[in-house]
Amino acid sequence: MQKYLGFQVMNPVLVKEFRGRMRTIKTPLLLAIYLLVVGGITFGYMYLRYSNQVFFRPGESKELFLILSVLQLILIGFVAPGLTAGTISGERERQTLNILLTTHLSPTKIVLSKLVSSLAFIGLLVFATLPVYAIVFLYGGISPGQLVGVFVTYLVSMLLFGSLGMFCSAWFKRTGVSTVLAYGLSLFLLGGTAILTLFLSEYISMYQYRTYGSHVGFPEIFYFAALNPVMNLVSVFEPSVVMLGQSNGTSAAQAIPIQPTLYYALVYVPVSALLLFFSVRMVSPVKKKLFRKAAR
Repeated sequence: MQKYLGFQVMNPVLVKEFRGRMRTIKTPLLLAIYLLVVGGITFGYMYLRYSNQVFFRPGESKELFLILSVLQLILIGFVAPGLTAGTISGERERQTLNILLTTHLSPTKIVLSKLVSSLAFIGLLVFATLPVYAIVFLYGGISPGQLVGVFVTYLVSMLLFGSLGMFCSAWFKRTGVSTVLAYGLSLFLLGGTAILTLFLSEYISMYQYRTYGSHVGFPEIFYFAALNPVMNLVSVFEPSVVMLGQSNGTSAAQAIPIQPTLYYALVYVPVSALLLFFSVRMVSPVKKKLFRKAAR
């Protein structure tokens, strides 16, 4: 029996999604474009950065690895919502969602199958870029812990952006509207949260100068900065990024209250689960009350 924790691993929806997504010409074409973009930027940077050098310092590979990691994270933030934002709304537009709901598949299985098929394709894109990462490892300078932190951030971000697109797809009946909103929210997570964190840091610094006459520090800024995917990813290599100079006179590594990648996962994994919960609830034809009054 192909079951895991009560969830049937393979079901008709998942098989149909895998076959429909992997057997079209769009899949190898999108994969080729993705690799051309990532590889082109990486090799272009290597050429411009190191073409005039007669030797290569191993520590400089960290800079290249960081640029490659941030680039891939941004691409994940734009690919994941595009793949999931039309899954449920597309079924509504084709008038096939009601047919799916009359089968033995529950709304939970339908939503999770759509999500798994989309995330599997994104995982394929990430896995296909491993040879590009191998080029960086040829020169050293990257620790295994940093590599694990980068890919944990990738996995959590894939789940977050995929769940966000799934929620928008279940909320709106039109694919166009759900796609625009999903991209808008993804853009806010990638850039808007960083801008808000910078404004908050500047406001706190100005307030402290006016009140105390000096910069006291506000280490709690970490809890805002570490929620930005890009800043959290950069903190794997430079921990001071998530402190924004608010380390209260101590080093950034000592001022950080919790490992940034762990904090990132502890916040966004429950958020993703909550988005999927509401997605299932909106897809379900029978809406049960979340809170029931206790019988007297």
